[in-house]
Amino acid sequence: MCLAIVMKKDDWKAKELTLLVLYAVAFYAFIISRSLLLSHDHALKLYRLRPGWIFSSRLNDESDAQWRNFRGNIPILTLVFALFSLLANMSRPFFGLKAKGMSLVWLSISLVYLSYLHGVCTIFILSIAAFNFFLVKIFARTKYFSFVLWVFNIFFLLCNRIYEGYSFSIFGKQWAYLDNYRGNFRWHICFNFVILRMISFGYDYHWAHEASSFDRKKHTQRCHICMSGKECYRLLQERSVMKDNFSLSIYLCYLVYAPLYIAGPIISFNAFASQLDTPQKSYSAKDISWYGLRWIISFILMELLTHLFYYNAFAISGLWKILSPLDIFIIGYGVLNFMWLKFFLIWRYFRFWSLICGIEVPENMPRCVNNCYNMESFWKNWHASYNKWLVRYMYIPLGGSQRKLLSVWIIFTFVAIWHDLEWKLLSWAWLTCLFFIPEMLLKSAANALQVESSFQKFLFREFSALAGAVTITCLMVANLVGYVIGPSGVNWLISKFLSRDGLPVLGGMFLSFYVGTKIMFHIDDVKQRKP
Repeated sequence: MCLAIVMKKDDWKAKELTLLVLYAVAFYAFIISRSLLLSHDHALKLYRLRPGWIFSSRLNDESDAQWRNFRGNIPILTLVFALFSLLANMSRPFFGLKAKGMSLVWLSISLVYLSYLHGVCTIFILSIAAFNFFLVKIFARTKYFSFVLWVFNIFFLLCNRIYEGYSFSIFGKQWAYLDNYRGNFRWHICFNFVILRMISFGYDYHWAHEASSFDRKKHTQRCHICMSGKECYRLLQERSVMKDNFSLSIYLCYLVYAPLYIAGPIISFNAFASQLDTPQKSYSAKDISWYGLRWIISFILMELLTHLFYYNAFAISGLWKILSPLDIFIIGYGVLNFMWLKFFLIWRYFRFWSLICGIEVPENMPRCVNNCYNMESFWKNWHASYNKWLVRYMYIPLGGSQRKLLSVWIIFTFVAIWHDLEWKLLSWAWLTCLFFIPEMLLKSAANALQVESSFQKFLFREFSALAGAVTITCLMVANLVGYVIGPSGVNWLISKFLSRDGLPVLGGMFLSFYVGTKIMFHIDDVKQRKP
């Protein structure tokens, strides 16, 4: 009897999945055909379209400055990192180098790299970093430590932006000539990542003098990576390194480590220092080669995307303002997918080189943007290494789950300021918090429910799918406000979608997100059944 019920349930799920997949195929077929038509009809009105190389008749969307700069510098970056990696990897076995020795090698290599990027502005980076080092050493064992560390780092985070990296002339006219040697890349943009590393060093040094609550034995018994004989990132992060590793040379090496310096991913000081001593063993040479090949395939996908669909050019040019609600939805959805793939490629490129050099860092974008149906899952899988940093150095010190409703406002405000000093980013942060709070309350209530019967489980699953559709809609709105239309466009966006033409689009969008959420549930079911 029970077996028959299970078989009937599985048969119903299979039929449901078939219908959902058919809807998804039709949805993407429509999105693709409509996007091609939009890009073709409006190409002459869009900014930053350049002659393409894949299709002779198609232009290439180069409107995103970050992607344009990264794509254009891939050849020189690859050459530089190949030479630097070869030098570092040959030095380790030849001289029998451990943590301090490798830190000096990488520090020397990285300073050459920084000198090319920032010229004499490297002095600013090293001066602020040295000041932070000595503050940490002085205040680490005092009750004022957290206050001093955060005030110092937020002060320079803001000042660097306000004064645009400072001018040497402010220190005297005799130094003004140095402004002619500022390098090829603005140092205060990269320094945002250095700020995160300085805070990580400070807290890891501070906690090294306290009793650790991390139970390594219990963790190893539960972690499938550690059980296999490897070391997971959490173990590397929570396990405090030897006191000798908190030296000035290893600290500076950590801050300016060349493969991760420009864009991350972000790694904690403990995890970095422990791998300087013993290179990562989680990825074999074959694994790293396959990782690189997958990156090349993803890069080709991005080239196809920018040659066929001009989503970002629509957003940059402001042409979306004259489009129909349906086309606005398509452009907004396309921009989010473009952003995901852009960051996916940038972060995996630098992680690939770090792996070659023996340092494993957390994977950013471990999950596709179209496979996240709640806020928490989205932020854990968008900038995953940053999320780990925020949890360790902000969320837990602020009180963790006991003060979640308060800490989310502080954390997202910091994230917005860390990205840039813009009102639209603060609007994005606060909108995200507004959408986050109902989800947290509903999730807490759902966890308290006792769902037992099949009908209750069915209702709960349907309610969860509807909640997922609402969440995805909120994420789209928050990101459109933060990265496309700005806070001034919120009223316009609402009026556009609540109009006679907009309401059917809003309903279709919600239905599509509901279907997408149900498909994600089926994907999760398959993953749970795997051993």
